Amino acid sequence: MSNSHGGRPSSWAVVALALVGFATGGVALCLGPNWVLFWVGVAIVMASGLLGVVVGIFSDVVVDEPRVVPEVIDYSLFGSQGGRRRGGPYAGKSPHPMGSDPEVKPHG
Repeated sequence: MSNSHGGRPSSWAVVALALVGFATGGVALCLGPNWVLFWVGVAIVMASGLLGVVVGIFSDVVVDEPRVVPEVIDYSLFGSQGGRRRGGPYAGKSPHPMGSDPEVKPHG
């Protein structure tokens, strides 16, 4: 799998079907309400949910590499790099990056 969060075409088709069902139900509520058309929209959304389980839509989730936040360098008013760095004299020189492994801590 590539490093893209794009997902498979089958997953996008399921999302498009759910959007059509949601829009159908919304339009039906604005037209009166038209309850038959509303329940058709509900049925389309439910069918897209079942179809999403069948195609394995949740397997498209991509877990990135841990993100390391770089230190911000202090710049002067005129754009030249100053001698100070945020975090003191040893900022950015730690052998331990500031990140977390998503396998160990899945929510950061």
